[in-house]
Amino acid sequence: MRVLLVSANREDFNMLPLPLGLGLVAAAAESAGHRVELLDLMDATDTYGALGEAVARFRPEVIGVSVRNIDDQFMEAPRFLLDQAREVVSHLRSLSRAPVVLGGAGYSIFPDAALRYLGADMGIQGEGEAAFPLLLKHLELGEDLSTVPGLYLKDSGIQRARGFESNLDRLLMADEFLLPLAEPSDQEIWAPVQTRRGCPMDCTYCSTPAIEGRTIRKRTVESVAKSIARLARAGFKRFFFTDNTFNLPPSYAKSLCRALANIGLD
Repeated sequence: MRVLLVSANREDFNMLPLPLGLGLVAAAAESAGHRVELLDLMDATDTYGALGEAVARFRPEVIGVSVRNIDDQFMEAPRFLLDQAREVVSHLRSLSRAPVVLGGAGYSIFPDAALRYLGADMGIQGEGEAAFPLLLKHLELGEDLSTVPGLYLKDSGIQRARGFESNLDRLLMADEFLLPLAEPSDQEIWAPVQTRRGCPMDCTYCSTPAIEGRTIRKRTVESVAKSIARLARAGFKRFFFTDNTFNLPPSYAKSLCRALANIGLD
């Protein structure tokens, strides 16, 4: 199937983030045999024009929209950000009859309410690397969608409880899809790196357990180091870790730092 994945985030507060989660889903969908195109709206000067051009040229059969944030997390004067995503979904609906599937960290916090507010057809809560290719398979074959983990449908809510991949090394890296989205020499761009998911803590202000679960799951330090080395060879010099608990457990953090030191990056 032809699958268009759209990163709806246009917030550049603090840094310009590359759409890591969407890149991971794109890699998984492509590995499953689908034609995938990723559109990042962060740099789009004409959002509607960029969407229109992508839909007209690629003619997607399924459209995925990633929702990164519910608000800007600025406590003194917070801004609600779902209206931006709703505009994207609405415009896509005017351009194409392809089903619109939501995902992303922001969507996963309030999957049912966000689906109704944004007006999409369905959404996947949590990790999409396994669930999204399975959804594509069922859509392609016209099969029942009730077996897709974490899937919410517009009119009938959640279909099946979501799952969590226990071995992150079984999941592909997003490097192939992230590299074309940025000029590595751009001083504003930092390459995102995720080494583990989940948090067992119970901090009242944090949504990580709701998004990633409470069990810490890790990539091997060797796989992380190799990914960073690939990005460094491509020209990236600035990296940031998206892990919400980088120093938990401390033994893993130390092993990762040693592995990075041993590969001899500048």
